[in-house]
Amino acid sequence: MTDPYKPSKRDVLRPAEYVGGAAIAAIFVGVIVLAGTHDWITALIGTGGVFIVVLVVLALLQMAIKPDASERAELEGDGPDEHTEDRPGLH
Repeated sequence: MTDPYKPSKRDVLRPAEYVGGAAIAAIFVGVIVLAGTHDWITALIGTGGVFIVVLVVLALLQMAIKPDASERAELEGDGPDEHTEDRPGLH
């Protein structure tokens, strides 16, 4: 029996990168709004709104990227260790 597919560390941490980037942008906006208005509620609303908007934009941009050959092979059910030389369009 073959070894089950184990994603790389980069693949595992990719969602955390998106959430972390959205959190950094949200905290930045929250600090700016808090410094400008001195109102905690407005700063929290701005922080939450920016977090959601940045996260959605990053997700939509990620969906717009065309998968490469290894990702297409994985989506079609082949493991990443499978050879794709005999399959047209995947090399």
